[in-house]
Amino acid sequence: MAKSFNQAIIMGNLTRDPELRTTPSGQQVASFAVATNRTWADANGERKEAVEYHEIVAWGKLGELAAQYLAKGRKVMVVGRLQTQSWEKDGVKRQRTEIVASDINFLDSRGDAPMGAAPTASSAPSKSSDDVVIQDLDSQNINLDDIPF
Repeated sequence: MAKSFNQAIIMGNLTRDPELRTTPSGQQVASFAVATNRTWADANGERKEAVEYHEIVAWGKLGELAAQYLAKGRKVMVVGRLQTQSWEKDGVKRQRTEIVASDINFLDSRGDAPMGAAPTASSAPSKSSDDVVIQDLDSQNINLDDIPF
């Protein structure tokens, strides 16, 4: 049995285009943010909504693919681990928690992508709206009906 577990799974829309940088050691890294929405009814039955913004970091080939194929507004599912960075600037301690991505899945099809968005990595035939298919960066199609939970 594992002594600890650190995994985050989020699904939402990119709030900005990925920014690809190269570290001094030559490693590629892409960063972008994903917004997730939550709705609920308060005690009076009024509908409430809250938005959370998640900073995402994708290293290496995954980062290169994210920068190549993702754009602001695209719907994605990101799987990764939480990591908190701490630093001091002008005498003020700061910190930021981000998700270090291990997998990124495209959730919208080419036709659903916002204006100017890049195509998906997979060229799978289009499905009806009843067939939800996640298009993975490594071109494996996953039908949500096949998942046992």
